[in-house]
Amino acid sequence: MSGEQEKLNVPVCQKKGELAPFAGALPPSADTISDLICRELIAEAKKMLPMAYAPYSGFQVGAALLTASKKIYTGCNIENAAFSPTVCAERTAFFKAVSEGEREFTAIAVIGGKNGSPSDYTAPCGVCRQVMAEFCNLQKFYVIIARSEEDYWLYRLDELLPISFSPKNLGR
Repeated sequence: MSGEQEKLNVPVCQKKGELAPFAGALPPSADTISDLICRELIAEAKKMLPMAYAPYSGFQVGAALLTASKKIYTGCNIENAAFSPTVCAERTAFFKAVSEGEREFTAIAVIGGKNGSPSDYTAPCGVCRQVMAEFCNLQKFYVIIARSEEDYWLYRLDELLPISFSPKNLGR
């Protein structure tokens, strides 16, 4: 178990395809999204790893976003020497989709690792979770955090961001 997992009390999956055995992880089912869709999104996200621009950290991330209209938008992280302008893979995918008129989303898969080699689960950062909250129903949007197509965790956004600032806070 890595030090970070110990701090968060997140158990390590025992075998490929096994979901994290704690309250947040959900098995794919009719009430969530299918294993086949999860694997397809992970495969698309994985294709984005070599596209990442990560000359400073060497940590490459890929994302694949599924819209309600069944389109997939991909993204990669893009670093900047000034750091603040850096954008994560998840936001790249969302901004591409939104810029093309999409406003309803079903799920996103995220995969990443040093030099494009996934070795652990890469969860969306807080800023990305907040962007997701802007456009998604927190109880119906799924976040797939993967190491491979066979080894992933599935969460609802409200489990990863239990308290968010949303358009509802502004009376919308």
